[in-house]
Amino acid sequence: MTILHNPYPTRPFGDWDGSPAAARAMQKSLAAQVRLADDFPPLRLVAGVDVGFEEQGQITRAAVVLLDAQTLEVVAQSLARIPTSMPYIPGLLSFRELPAVLQALEALPAIPDLIFSDGHGIAHPRRLGIAAHLGVVTGLPTIGVAKKILTGVHDELAAARGSQVELRDGKTGEVLGTVLRSKDKVRPLIVSPGNRVSLLSAPRLVMQFVTRYRLPEPTRLADRLASRRDEKAAAARALQR
Repeated sequence: MTILHNPYPTRPFGDWDGSPAAARAMQKSLAAQVRLADDFPPLRLVAGVDVGFEEQGQITRAAVVLLDAQTLEVVAQSLARIPTSMPYIPGLLSFRELPAVLQALEALPAIPDLIFSDGHGIAHPRRLGIAAHLGVVTGLPTIGVAKKILTGVHDELAAARGSQVELRDGKTGEVLGTVLRSKDKVRPLIVSPGNRVSLLSAPRLVMQFVTRYRLPEPTRLADRLASRRDEKAAAARALQR
């Protein structure tokens, strides 16, 4: 895939003053720019994004894995480790994690056609979770794949693989995403579009990349890299020798 331009901004928050109040106001403004219509090319390369922390949260560790969309083979992967710039504040996760994510994405050899992000898209109190924030500032198609509900209510979900129900705002009834059972009897995923993907297509695309695990391959592999699970397992094996 030929890179025609670099979509990753060096200053994703503009003139943000660092305050939570200004961050919330920015979220509301950026949420108005989210596009919930399918506008992604034929999928050749997809990426998974996840973030972990090191040194008791002092270092943000963003992991990105780039996959061939047809074979699911890993094409490239990258890590970005930067000093954590703000504490954890519920609802403002993207301001804490996005700088490292953008660095990791920029290190890839190609721009993905679609990004799966560990976290929420529009299923967020101000409709701008990290997947939506990432999609707006880069202009790229994104989907949020979260493990827990941040906001919203839903009907009972069947236990079978592929079962899904709408996630709705408890007050307005607005559809925020999908509660999706990716494997029989496992805890569901919370799927919501981030940008340039429709509410209907988001769960379909997630299931397209689910293999034998609960998470779709892009975010599953990014999670392993971000959490250092392979490194920790190798270290444990070495101690047992």
